Amino acid sequence: IDLGLENKMELSQRISSLVLSIRKKEKIKVRQPLNKFLIPSQGIEFESAISEIKALILSEVNVKELIFIDKNDSLLKKKAKPNFKVLGPKHGKLMKQIANEVSSWGVNEIISFEENDSFSLNINGQSISLIKEDVEILTDDVPGWEIASDGDITVALDLVINKELKEEGIARDLVNRIQNVRKELGLEVMHHLEIKSVTNNHYKSAINN
Repeated sequence: IDLGLENKMELSQRISSLVLSIRKKEKIKVRQPLNKFLIPSQGIEFESAISEIKALILSEVNVKELIFIDKNDSLLKKKAKPNFKVLGPKHGKLMKQIANEVSSWGVNEIISFEENDSFSLNINGQSISLIKEDVEILTDDVPGWEIASDGDITVALDLVINKELKEEGIARDLVNRIQNVRKELGLEVMHHLEIKSVTNNHYKSAINN
């Protein structure tokens, strides 16, 4: 059993699931290639582990490029949201004041909370310790990008589909349809086919390219 490899594969699955969940939400099928997605770095070891499985991830999610960015990059505008369902039973009457404090957190407070999985508040002279389940850290969506998180991993997917990507998506669709017809007709992979396509100029250009 190679624990290091297992950890890398778990990372691969988590990252792939996040990207695929964005595709599903935005109704962008996996056959449509996308340009890039970003991952906030958690340090050299994190980047090294992902770099070793990068090709696998990119192939799985059909994206051209994976780029590491700083975890405090301005693209990832974060905000803290109190988890009222948890805070209410725990803190009763103090919940409203705690919620106000959490909602006013800036970058430094959010970074501290994410790094330590806890944060201490002083409410009416009483020390309150907040833990991971008490607060949700949300990321604002940026036009042209969609952001998703799973615990300590965040991905930002570039949703812009230019002409080249669009044409590649059309080509992949064509290949898929040909393979389905080949299967229906019981043709083997080694059988050479002649294909005639009746289509408009837009699709004709994409197929030729």
